[in-house]
This record gives sequence, C-alpha cells and structure tokens, in this order.
Amino acid sequence: MPKCKTCKSPNCVWVGAETRIGTSTDCPPQVATYKSTETLRNGLRNLVCDCHGASKAAGWWNDLRTGEPLPLTQERVGDKLMLIVTEIAEAKEGHRKGLMDTHLPNRTMIEVELADAMIRIADLAGALGLDLAGAVVDKLAYNANRPDHKVENRILPKGE
Repeated sequence: MPKCKTCKSPNCVWVGAETRIGTSTDCPPQVATYKSTETLRNGLRNLVCDCHGASKAAGWWNDLRTGEPLPLTQERVGDKLMLIVTEIAEAKEGHRKGLMDTHLPNRTMIEVELADAMIRIADLAGALGLDLAGAVVDKLAYNANRPDHKVENRILPKGE
C-alpha cells in the first residue's frame, strides 16, 4: 500500500481520497484515522462474539422451558430490530432531558443507551452470522469517497 500522501508516515496508509489507516498522528484532524483495518475489524468481531455469547448464555436465543434454540423467523428478527430502535429512542430522551443513567449513575443516559443499541446490534449480527465487522470497515472506506459526504458538497444548496 502507498504511504500517506499528507504525512508520509510509514505507519499511515491511504485507502481513499480522504481516508487513511494507520497510527500516525501527523495528519490533519479532518482526515479519519484508525490504527489499522485489522484492529478495527478484530475489535468489532470480538464485540459481536462477546455480545452474542452473553445473550445466548442468558437464554435470550433459546426456549426457556426446553432449552431448544429459537428459530430465526422474520418476526423474531423484526422484534430484535425494534429493540434496537427503542434503545436509540431512549438515548434521544436521555439526551433531551440531560439525564444520567439509573443503572450506571456515573454515565449519561445517552451513553448507556447507545451502548445498549450497540450490544443489541452485535448480538443480532452474531445470531444471523453476519460479517458486521467487515461491513463496517467496507462502509467507512466507501463513505470516505462519497461526494455527498464531502464538506464542500454538503454546504451546497442541495447538500445533505
């Protein structure tokens, strides 16, 4: 891979027009940095594994009477997606009211509810066998090159 065009660091690698992956801190802050795609990918894989493993161990994916795995029906997946939505709604409410979390009083409610959403997303991805880690890495690289994600285009009258 070529070296970063901005800082020329051997620890910084370009993957797109404004995206680099590396450990250098020499580049301007507007350039997204990550230690490496593998660090990000492995961290997300571990998150999926840990969250889904904890959920399975707590019995959320099994019939509590028989212990048999619950089928991954359209309805069950839909219900799990709506639980993610409720966590986001709770985060908004906590932020709107400036609340601290009731279970983790050292944390803001928005922080904890966003964590809950991430846990639910990772759990569902694990249950469905999705490569969430790979999708996040790919999506970050894709977004880095999207014209509608560039400041100069977003400030235009029809910018997003």
